[in-house]
Amino acid sequence: MAFQIINSIISWFLKKRKHQIELFLKYPIDVQDELLLKLVNTARNTTFGKEKNFSKIRNHTDFTKNVPIQKYETFEPLIERCRKGEQNLFWPTDIKWFAKSSGTTNAKSKFIPVSDEALEYCHMKAGKDMLCLYINNNEDTQLFTGKGLRLGGSSDVYQDNNSYFGDLSAIIIENMPFWADFSSAPSQEVALMSDWETKMDAIIDETIDEDITSLAGVPSWMLVLLNRILERTGKEHILEVWPNLEVYFHGGVNFNPYREQYKKIIPKQRFKYYEIYNASEGFFAIQDRNNSKELLLMLDYGIFYEFIPMSEYKGENSETITLADVKKDIDYALIITTNGGLWRYLIGDTIRFTSLEPYRIKITGRTKHYINVFGEELNIENVEDALKLACEKTEATISDYTVGPIFMKGKEKGGHEWILEFSKKPASMGYFSEVLDNALKSINSDYEAKRYLNMTLMAPKVHQAEEGLFYKWLKQKNKLGGQHKVPRLSNSRDFVEELLVLMKS
Repeated sequence: MAFQIINSIISWFLKKRKHQIELFLKYPIDVQDELLLKLVNTARNTTFGKEKNFSKIRNHTDFTKNVPIQKYETFEPLIERCRKGEQNLFWPTDIKWFAKSSGTTNAKSKFIPVSDEALEYCHMKAGKDMLCLYINNNEDTQLFTGKGLRLGGSSDVYQDNNSYFGDLSAIIIENMPFWADFSSAPSQEVALMSDWETKMDAIIDETIDEDITSLAGVPSWMLVLLNRILERTGKEHILEVWPNLEVYFHGGVNFNPYREQYKKIIPKQRFKYYEIYNASEGFFAIQDRNNSKELLLMLDYGIFYEFIPMSEYKGENSETITLADVKKDIDYALIITTNGGLWRYLIGDTIRFTSLEPYRIKITGRTKHYINVFGEELNIENVEDALKLACEKTEATISDYTVGPIFMKGKEKGGHEWILEFSKKPASMGYFSEVLDNALKSINSDYEAKRYLNMTLMAPKVHQAEEGLFYKWLKQKNKLGGQHKVPRLSNSRDFVEELLVLMKS
């Protein structure tokens, strides 16, 4: 009875937010225009605000003239000064938290500033909205009669001078309100464990006898955890462990490769899947309807959005448009200005609008070639640098290559499958593969985390192609010469499968 009362009270509290959401649904352009001026006026006396003449900015046109598009590398010097203790550089309130994330071309990790405003009015607010939208769509939910199992990323939090840095999920857990911690599992102590192997076992120990009603986390990691729970319990599916499980909130990587596996492991016809779109830089969109593959763009989280049509993409030299001018079914690169102090920041994601009333989107990829099936965020720069190191150590030369994912099947781990064509072969393919794997770990911390103890990613599977394989493949497709190129990285297995068939023939 007590849990039913708690469920009713929390549900009522979260439902109240729906009226505020309806405001930006009704006046999306006004909300975004007002937000831009609020952000500019708030930061007008910062070092960055003075340098870019924020006091003279009256509209978006002024904003684009005064503030250039920024990549992380452009903004990094100010961020590093802030990490060493300087304040009021790009945001007026003190910033002590930095979310550590991979993705830069010249460094293993990047450090995204997380202000108190970004924590409260973006990340925390989004967490409540995720629950609000789900509860409004499912009046009979019993979500809060049990607990939600949260599975974050690497949870080490480090102190450097007067600042702290770590995975965004660790920062959120450290700052989570008491009521959210009360309704979540595992405990904060376990959630913040640094060793993943120990942490997985501890999560199972704490949750196996709990009444878990929801899951939240990245699909690849969550699948590893759920399979371990089945191994521990000897059960056929996860509903035999948690019969009241009703929803999985997921994000971080494309869910499509995992969908069928989750249906097998959670065989419940009315089970719900809710997708979210968040990053270290901010929380952007939430699935707002049952059984939908579209995400509602959240417009009142302290984030001002700009967009670059990918057909006109020129990186930092691109021309942007605002929400008022976007069209459906066009891929746009996303530019954000945030209440964490990021100004016209090129995040590297591409999205497509599926609806303009309200503004709903789909995530379509990255501005660069990449693989992100397991949250590893492997981009073309990472791969090229790793191949260069492997070739130098083995005295080999590569003429062509492509890489695709090996999707998880049942309890089998995922991985990457490489097809390499050499103009000068290494003496040992085994040693080449080992050097390549280690180079990727040293370059990309997300890849390194997924390869830790083979928990999510197995060692790469590398094929040595016969001479002329890629030429034959392009010829078959009538794509010789001109602008046709071998696709280097893909989130699909299509190219790898075609090449493997050609190799066998």
